[in-house]
Amino acid sequence: MTRIKYLGCWLLDLAGAALFSFGIALAVATFARHALAHTPFAPSRADAFELLGPAAMIVGGALLRALGTYAVDRVAVIDAQAAAGTLRASLWPRLLGGVLPAPLASGTSATLAIDHVGAIENRDLRFQPVRMAAGIGPLVVALLVAPASWVASAIMLGTLVFFVVGMILAGTAARRASDRQLAALAALSGLFVDRVTHLPLIRHFGAEQRLSKQVRQATGEVAARTVTVLRAAFLSSAVLEFFSALAIALVAVYCGFSLLGLLPFPAPEHLTLERAFFVLTMAPEFYLPMRRLAAAYHEKQLGEAAEAALAPWEETPAPPVQMPEATFTGLVVEGLRLDLPGVAIAPLGFTLAPHDFVALTGPTGSGKTSTLAAIAGQLALAQGSVTDAQGQPLAPGAIAWAAQRPLLLTGTLRRNLALAAPDADEAAILAAAQRVGLGPLLDARGELDLHLDHAGSGLSGGERRRIGLARAILSARPLMLCDEPTADLDADSAAAITALLAELAQERCLLVATHDAALVAAANREIAL
Repeated sequence: MTRIKYLGCWLLDLAGAALFSFGIALAVATFARHALAHTPFAPSRADAFELLGPAAMIVGGALLRALGTYAVDRVAVIDAQAAAGTLRASLWPRLLGGVLPAPLASGTSATLAIDHVGAIENRDLRFQPVRMAAGIGPLVVALLVAPASWVASAIMLGTLVFFVVGMILAGTAARRASDRQLAALAALSGLFVDRVTHLPLIRHFGAEQRLSKQVRQATGEVAARTVTVLRAAFLSSAVLEFFSALAIALVAVYCGFSLLGLLPFPAPEHLTLERAFFVLTMAPEFYLPMRRLAAAYHEKQLGEAAEAALAPWEETPAPPVQMPEATFTGLVVEGLRLDLPGVAIAPLGFTLAPHDFVALTGPTGSGKTSTLAAIAGQLALAQGSVTDAQGQPLAPGAIAWAAQRPLLLTGTLRRNLALAAPDADEAAILAAAQRVGLGPLLDARGELDLHLDHAGSGLSGGERRRIGLARAILSARPLMLCDEPTADLDADSAAAITALLAELAQERCLLVATHDAALVAAANREIAL
């Protein structure tokens, strides 16, 4: 349906071009006849009536072209925005809550969700409308020109063959360059966001120079690949301009020599002034669709490269539909295996009772966080299964997650705590905050109306972890996954959190990744990676 709309708009534009060209040709021929007859063109009523037809054609052709351009832009904007909206609606839940094939940096995730979708939208907006016109436009123009001059039509078609070959060669190079440029942009975005997020830690360890060198190398790579893309784009434009100028020049030379009787061979056709001017004014229209295509070709390459980059994530299973919660019967992990970059977790199996308290331990980098993420359904398993005691997949609504770096949204502390339970009243939110030890923060900085930014500026690492733990408690979900809940806390605060977790184990099941020996000792048992 969209193609039919584009075809109708383009035919309207082409009809306007033909009408405009014919009006120009008639007007020029009228002036020429008066000049050859040595009669001045006086502004009499008869002379004005003689020019009324050509003038109406010129004005009508211009209006038709304007209407066609407006129509195709309107159709393109509506369709491109609708397609991009559908893609975002499908992609964003997968990136935010789907089962990912590998952990994804926030910068890379933002590039996929925003920049890549934007590249596809730009392609649909600029390239798709001119794609059909570029395919059949030159042939239709040649057919329109043929009754006036079949030789000029043949000249146009002859230059088209060499142009197509040149564009194929230039387009292949541009495709590879666009793929490499998008990959470099995604890597730079991930690197930049990650380094900005950990800027205080980088400054603490004096790693500014090393990290600056990494950023310089990444930006240099993007710059080099961008230059390569521009070089390919300029090559495509050069090929187009050369053959366009060649076709127009050959048509102009043929028409001029034919009218003057200077052709070095017998004239193959009788060419009048009206026909010659019509052919000359239509000659630029022959390559106009190709020019429009070339102007949008870069968006086409970026859009296709973005589609290829998004393909693995579009195949990622979508988050399951939230179902009514059943009674939690326990957690069963059988033969769990993860094969991630830098992390390979051997087959792992264990069982947790509904009110169990288990510590997951192992050296840094052994995969504790990845194991929790796999149990939570955020990472795809290379092997094995995660179910409840009855062999059924865990419902997402049964799992509460208290991460090392919990998500913070710009807004009040109340809003951030209530993410886990939007319907919770203020008393419940305040009770959860007090329970995890946020009381001193509330007393010192304005209760639940404390304003936070996305980075948690002004909060310590321990306070950010407490916010995540308070959310998990407020959610009242039967399985809690806690990642280093006592890190960044002093001994007394860590002991208080440990006691709280032991208390929570009377109400629900806890699986805690930790290095804290006291927390391990308080757990019912330990699972070492």
